[in-house]
Amino acid sequence: MNIVKHHTIKEIVEKQFYRFTEPKLRELIQEHGVFKKAKAGDILMDIGEFIKSIPLISKGVIKIIREDENGNEIFLYYLRSGETCAMSLTCCMASQRSQIKAVAVEDTEMIKLPSHYMDSWLEQFPSWKSFVMEVYQKRFQELLQTIDSIAFLKMDERLLKYIRDRAKTTNSKIIKATHQDIAEKLNSTRVVISRLLKQMEKEGLIKMGRNSIELL
Repeated sequence: MNIVKHHTIKEIVEKQFYRFTEPKLRELIQEHGVFKKAKAGDILMDIGEFIKSIPLISKGVIKIIREDENGNEIFLYYLRSGETCAMSLTCCMASQRSQIKAVAVEDTEMIKLPSHYMDSWLEQFPSWKSFVMEVYQKRFQELLQTIDSIAFLKMDERLLKYIRDRAKTTNSKIIKATHQDIAEKLNSTRVVISRLLKQMEKEGLIKMGRNSIELL
């Protein structure tokens, strides 16, 4: 085994996935995990692909998107450091193709674990089972919030919520995105989003720059 790779994965598990308490589980992650990097904008998973590995995110942010047959997209949730993708777990265990797209929002690092270990680890290691259950619970709550937002909030409220959630996720009050990008995420149009952003700027909620928005 590559000593540098072994040390990197060991360090990530100890710092960000310390909930994996069984020494054997940590050993298997170090043995079979592959350390990967992705640049902002990279598509890490696409709709229709078979998923052969599970990502443990150690750095960065990944957005999960649903897409219809016409290419229209709707944002579902973010993956952050210390998390994994519930849809990846589901597709792996059911041997199904991916139903979502995963895109790196910023430069991202992760450990990729071969999917064929998922079932046996659920039976062998309580801390892995607990981690997976927590992932499903959190993603379910976020999907409910997305549905509530679409069903119950007006577009200006959805837009402000999106900006605040994005700022919280990236730990920065400056959001790098075009009006078209935001419109696609909220299933709206660029004209509507631009008008609402201008109104928010007049109200002192945000400050707009070139392809960026600052939350005030």
